[in-house]
Amino acid sequence: MALLLGVDTGGTYTDAVLIRDDKTVVASAKALTTRQDLALGISEAIQAVLQHSGAAPQEVSMAALSTTLATNALVEGQGGRVALIYIGFKHSDLDRHGLSEALKGDPALILGGGHDHAGAELSALDVAALQRFLQNEAAGVTGFAVAGLFATRNPAHELEAARIVAAHTGAPVTCSHQLSAKLNGPKRALTAVLNARLIGMIDRLIGRAQDTLQDLGIAAPMMVVRGDGALMSAKQARGRPIETILSGPAASIVGARWLTGVDDALVSDIGGTTTDVAVLRGGKPTIDPAGARVGGFRTMVEAVAMRTTGLGGDSQVHVNATGMSGGLALGPRRVLPVSLIAVDAAEVVHAALDRQLNAPLPGDYDGRFVQTLKGVEPTGLTDRETRLLQRIGDQLHPFADVLRNRVDQGALSRLLDRGLVQVAGITPSDASHVLGRLHCWDREAAEKALTLFARRRIGSGDVLAADALGLAQMIVDQLTEQTALTLLETAIEEDAEDFGLPAAKLARHVLMQRGLAGHRGLLALDAALNIDVVGLGASAPAYYPAVGGRLHCRMILPQHAGVANAIGAVVGRIAMRRSGTVSSPAEGRFRVFLESGPQDFDDSDSALEMLEHLLSEQARDAAGEAGAEDIHIEVERDIRTAQVESRQVFVEAVLTVEASGRPRVALG
Repeated sequence: MALLLGVDTGGTYTDAVLIRDDKTVVASAKALTTRQDLALGISEAIQAVLQHSGAAPQEVSMAALSTTLATNALVEGQGGRVALIYIGFKHSDLDRHGLSEALKGDPALILGGGHDHAGAELSALDVAALQRFLQNEAAGVTGFAVAGLFATRNPAHELEAARIVAAHTGAPVTCSHQLSAKLNGPKRALTAVLNARLIGMIDRLIGRAQDTLQDLGIAAPMMVVRGDGALMSAKQARGRPIETILSGPAASIVGARWLTGVDDALVSDIGGTTTDVAVLRGGKPTIDPAGARVGGFRTMVEAVAMRTTGLGGDSQVHVNATGMSGGLALGPRRVLPVSLIAVDAAEVVHAALDRQLNAPLPGDYDGRFVQTLKGVEPTGLTDRETRLLQRIGDQLHPFADVLRNRVDQGALSRLLDRGLVQVAGITPSDASHVLGRLHCWDREAAEKALTLFARRRIGSGDVLAADALGLAQMIVDQLTEQTALTLLETAIEEDAEDFGLPAAKLARHVLMQRGLAGHRGLLALDAALNIDVVGLGASAPAYYPAVGGRLHCRMILPQHAGVANAIGAVVGRIAMRRSGTVSSPAEGRFRVFLESGPQDFDDSDSALEMLEHLLSEQARDAAGEAGAEDIHIEVERDIRTAQVESRQVFVEAVLTVEASGRPRVALG
């Protein structure tokens, strides 16, 4: 009998679960996610689940990891410093698909070279300019992205530039054609930039996770969940970390189906940083045909069609001070709950909160704290950022002790973006402690912090709330409202009917809101979500019943909902897809675009057969490398033709091959 270990590292908790023969949950456990060293939380969760089950480490046949680390990093704008080598494009192309925004001021080189749509070289690669750029800009870069014009038709310049970069710097290099076989260079470049930004972060996580398994005596192979819910090997994930965006949410969809058996539902997974909503249809998650969207960026990564919003139990609370009636907003940035940091630093936290409560006037930084994240190398910092990081040191500090002027706020924000520091403040988790819904951490610290926040003034001059209890209810109500809006927007976008308005606008429309409230006047208005919702996440039982009431739908909260991600990690399949294109540049000539360059054939059948054979080999090899057995091949041909003078003419064909199978498990 196979004993399978699933682990999920979320923003707040790391979950572990043991499943016997894909059928029975043997045990589950949680540990706090240790952002300074994720291996500590992973180790604690695994040890706890082994202890609860009574199983020996040697009994584990396979381990699988799902993670929200990549998703959270993109939502929060974090990651390493990158450089983009942009071959054959114009400077104006940097403004397409949010590429400049994704670079966030990191260096980019517009380099001569590139190919045309038929794979022919437009101009020679400007090697001298590339070498000058590397001499001037390589310092502090943790990953390079290389994207060439029509590189999916001929990747020669991308490969040569990558070779030069790797030889000069030793840093990891991401080539855009290796992430997607599709055209649209700026979107491929964006995907490569995000992959390069994540590569160090995900590499550290997977490496530390593998070390942890070895230290605990678990010799089983380790898999990682991709954004489409399928499994890949740890080695593959380390090279293509962008494919792990939405890994945790995708695993939760697989886990939701396994736990409930429902065929059609919205699945909403609330974590510490994000809420992720997807649609189950016919028992399968919908794949986003346009590529995964996360953190405001549309990528070329195949992933579950997921609406990810920066809303979770640890979302930062903001006050709307401009309106006369005030109000709150949550997210998108995650902060550490005050109640949580008070567990480890009670003296510092309570001393600061007491001092702020006794002050005659509320301060801008009341109830907020900052600390550094250990194990992350600070590179590419300005002098002001370096001084601020040194001022913070290795201790927890109230904001007011380290921020000396408003310019320091910008420096702190950039340190946050680099993942070098963590900020603590009030969150829905703190509100739940004040309301008595959670009892994990320091309720007294949460109450003090909420009391401070409640004293803030809104546009009318009144205080935001009368006391901590009133503010706590406001925060939880706001989480309910923002969650309901997210579910509504997803349902509107996925509905077969075109309502003529953008989903975000329709969800907030006065008639929709009056309908949800059951308006009764001269008009009777009713609105409801006409599909079940599966609520997942450790805090789902605390928050989601109210969401179901708000939307008048059935809310399903399955047993083990708090570890659905970890369950989904080990009940999925390995699936590897490879795509390629055949075009017809001239009548009677059919061109296949290969890694080695274009190859022409005299008839379409020969070209398609050759490409199918090659893609099948590549997909099968990738699935085998990932650890799949009993591999099954499926081929999808999308052949496009045109009517010319009463006859059908071949225009282009796109072939997609999927090789899938269950992971091999270690025996004995």
